Amino acid sequence: MFTLLRIEIYKIFSKPRTYLAFAAITALILIVQLGLKVDGNEYAAFVLADLSNTLQIDGKIINGYFVCYVVLQLLLVHVPLLIALIAADMISGEANMGTLRLLVTKPVSRSGLLIAKFLASAVYTIILLIWIAVLALFVSMYIFGTDDMFLLKNNYAVQIEKADIFWRYAGAFFFATLAMLTVAALGFFLSQFADNSIGPIVATMSIIIVFTILSTMSIPIFNIIKPYLFTTHMVAWKEFFDVKLNADNETIAGSLQRGDKIIKSAAILVLHIVLFVGASIWVFKKKDVLS
Repeated sequence: MFTLLRIEIYKIFSKPRTYLAFAAITALILIVQLGLKVDGNEYAAFVLADLSNTLQIDGKIINGYFVCYVVLQLLLVHVPLLIALIAADMISGEANMGTLRLLVTKPVSRSGLLIAKFLASAVYTIILLIWIAVLALFVSMYIFGTDDMFLLKNNYAVQIEKADIFWRYAGAFFFATLAMLTVAALGFFLSQFADNSIGPIVATMSIIIVFTILSTMSIPIFNIIKPYLFTTHMVAWKEFFDVKLNADNETIAGSLQRGDKIIKSAAILVLHIVLFVGASIWVFKKKDVLS
């Protein structure tokens, strides 16, 4: 299994598209960092325009922690496409090259082959998110420094002390990994049904777009299915940056406003991963491979 996994990882990182994904991520993050470095004060003034008369904030609003949060909000919308480019190609790409039939004749079970391929796509996903963490968090901390983190939510503001932030990002990136692995599992499942990667990639992104729209629309008929859509739970990483307040309306260090929501959303994402990968194995074991 380990040898098979190594081969699949080598296949992924021998393709130019893999490095294009890293290049695109790097460019997007650097653009955001450059923009906030040049016009960060103007951006902060614009964001706080409605609160300037009622709220006074000491310290640097535009610091590394804040910049990372901005980057994640912008970037995690686009990362699924980069994940789908690889995951949705794992089976369909082999079929397109005519090597899939050769693979299934090897002395390895179809289940073992599928698991190795999904694990390889998971390794790619994790490495991509580590790269995002390095650029978005650590490079931002180096460029902008660190301070308390101030965030504006829909109906309230949150201020988190500097010493209480780093572990929240560790949790947020771990949760984001689950979310992106769900996307990888979906693309991997859809790759069973095509002989080229374009169809599964487009189908993966189309499903994510439709589900995201359904997750965000406040229409009663859609509220029934919202809890069952994985896109509803992909954004729960933001819950790491909501804190509880004490009787004096001060934030409680180390607290989470809705820790139960994080656990529930993580469990649902894991369930989707298991279902997509399990369905992939079931379909592939019954598939008559002709390509």
